[in-house]
Amino acid sequence: MKDKREQIIKDPELYGRLKDHLYSKKPVLGEGSPFSEILQKMVNTVLEGEMESFMSEEKSTGSPNKRNGKTVKKVRSNTGDIWVETPRDRRSEFEPELIGKRQRELTSGLDEQIIALYAQGNSVEDVRRLLVKMFGVEISAGKISQITDKVLPEIEEWRTRELKSFYPIIYLDAIHFKVRTEGKYAMNAFYTVYSVDWNGERDLLGLYVQGSEGASKWGLILSDLKKRGVKDVLVMCTDNLKGFSEVITDTFKATIVQKCIVHQVRNSLKYVDEKDRKKVASGLRKVYTSLSLEQAQGSLSAFEVEWGSKYGYIVEQWQSNWDELLAFMDFPEGMRKMIYTTNPVEALHRVMRKLIKSKAAWVSSTALTKQLYLSLTHNEKSWKRKAYGWKQIQRDIMKKYPERVPK
Repeated sequence: MKDKREQIIKDPELYGRLKDHLYSKKPVLGEGSPFSEILQKMVNTVLEGEMESFMSEEKSTGSPNKRNGKTVKKVRSNTGDIWVETPRDRRSEFEPELIGKRQRELTSGLDEQIIALYAQGNSVEDVRRLLVKMFGVEISAGKISQITDKVLPEIEEWRTRELKSFYPIIYLDAIHFKVRTEGKYAMNAFYTVYSVDWNGERDLLGLYVQGSEGASKWGLILSDLKKRGVKDVLVMCTDNLKGFSEVITDTFKATIVQKCIVHQVRNSLKYVDEKDRKKVASGLRKVYTSLSLEQAQGSLSAFEVEWGSKYGYIVEQWQSNWDELLAFMDFPEGMRKMIYTTNPVEALHRVMRKLIKSKAAWVSSTALTKQLYLSLTHNEKSWKRKAYGWKQIQRDIMKKYPERVPK
């Protein structure tokens, strides 16, 4: 046994510490792990071998070059920080291959680990703490920010990429986060454009930070979509934000606006007495679950007879938004289920909140965009799924709107 041990590690003291570390059930790599010592010795031995090879070549060419001591520096690695002794020559011509003179990281793998940790919603301080715990590596907050900033050109390319000319469905909604602006923290609207393309593939077309939510700001976003190649959208699903419909039809004149039924019901029940809530909700359900527009109108008239004197404002709300609330009635069942509410984009927002639930605020809109983008791209399976039963919906659209289907 001893012979085999000596073949692996000749230093008995180091061997003992390695053995104790393994039996301790602590992470093999990380703070306090003796494995970094093995890597350190190996790296320095390899660098010494590189210098010997270099000096042999110098000697064979008749060069008067000689050794000139070593330069010691701390280098990051996946096993923790190690001290590297880089040999020098008098003419400063030796260029080590394993780890360069100005290189401070043994491999690029740590960058990927930092980005992955950040993408899971961890703050910069959380990432620092986890790196120490997992790898025994101390990295400054500034360095972590520099590493995650590498994704900014990728985000810019993604945000300005060319889009498809036709989308059957686009959901528009905003989610709010606290962001530092001009030295103060305030809630900012993060505008989300979530789509279903002609092949039934869901995708996120854009993320925009525009301060507070407003119809005019949505107008700027819709103009950006048009500039990036979108020519036609069959249905846009929205909440009941004032002026939203007008902005949509100004930009995409042929687009059908579908206001969210769930939002409307929620607003309708806001001022209803608790004892009446179930009956009022049941009456409204008969309206939006009708088989036809005529039947829906009859159900609203019946609701008005029963509740109009007490809750007249509900009838007025539905009547004033009737065309856009019941736009989904003009489609077969499969399409109706997809557009009568903005729930799909709200489900995406729940994913976003879950991914970054540990953060209360961000130091800038750039930091927020960066973390949201990384979180969403690292968790695409949770939101980038094909629409269910899409072939039937395609056939329905082809039959009803043949002139708008991509050739």
